[in-house]
Amino acid sequence: MQYINLGKTGLKVSRLCLGMMTYGSKKWREWVLDEEQAKPFVKRALEAGINFFDTADVYSLGESEKVTGSLLRHFGVKRENIVVATKVYQQMSEDVNDRGLSRKHIMDSIDNSLKRLQMDYVDLYQIHRWDYNTSIEETMEALNDVVRAGKARYIGASSMFAWQFMKALHISEMNGWAKFVSMQNHYNLVYREEEREMIPLCKDQGIGLIPWSPMARGFFAGNRKRGGGGETTRAQSDSFADQLYFREHDFVIAERAADVAKSHNATASQIALAWVLSKPYITAPIIGSSKIAHLDQAIAALEIKLSEEEVKQLEESYQPHPILGHS
Repeated sequence: MQYINLGKTGLKVSRLCLGMMTYGSKKWREWVLDEEQAKPFVKRALEAGINFFDTADVYSLGESEKVTGSLLRHFGVKRENIVVATKVYQQMSEDVNDRGLSRKHIMDSIDNSLKRLQMDYVDLYQIHRWDYNTSIEETMEALNDVVRAGKARYIGASSMFAWQFMKALHISEMNGWAKFVSMQNHYNLVYREEEREMIPLCKDQGIGLIPWSPMARGFFAGNRKRGGGGETTRAQSDSFADQLYFREHDFVIAERAADVAKSHNATASQIALAWVLSKPYITAPIIGSSKIAHLDQAIAALEIKLSEEEVKQLEESYQPHPILGHS
């Protein structure tokens, strides 16, 4: 396994982060695996040297955090040897205050997340989206207090507009508060809009980039159908993916990835991941896996080196997309 600093911090994380959204409760999503089914995945990740695990309170409405904490304890991992990230913002219940980035919700949520994880702190506490109903000053002060209380070592953010992220960084700088050290953004071969504003901003500010859906939610697996859906349970029930991809030029890029894969004796999904990993500004793509073979393939993708000609072949058919993954 390769390790890299998270942005300009001294924190070392594996070049791959295991996304824990796949593990929790089928009551939340049909394709989710329960704790017993998740065991081999966490075991394999640890064996491969992955030390970075990402979850969120909203995944299976808390069950993913429970599974994450339970399995890391089950395998006897020393707390100081792993990097655990979770998120706050999404609606957790029908209660009017059980959502968003108010001081109340942040303070309640970090405590609830720590209880579910069975941990005293998280390494990275991230805001899942931008809250248009709460001032960023209130949010950043609350996050600073979470860090000062020792409940989180670092703070990060997820998909938003670049001007919003810069505003948050500026507010923290002005007040001497803890600043965001990472951005978990939507970025892959078929969605590259982040290259316009967010990625240049993060490069300039020394922010670690840990993109979600680096393999486009299974889009490169070759089982997706033009018009939406596909052959797998995930493909048939993941309406969010239908909103993100499935444009005609997306399929052209997927076909290019399959062509490049042949010369590497690899899969198109591995090529898509290798492309993300080839970008020097990327810290650690967040990978999800519901099949051990897919996890092994993701780990193997670390060894794939793409030529300049192959990168050009993969990139040249890209067409601009509307903003996807946040609003």
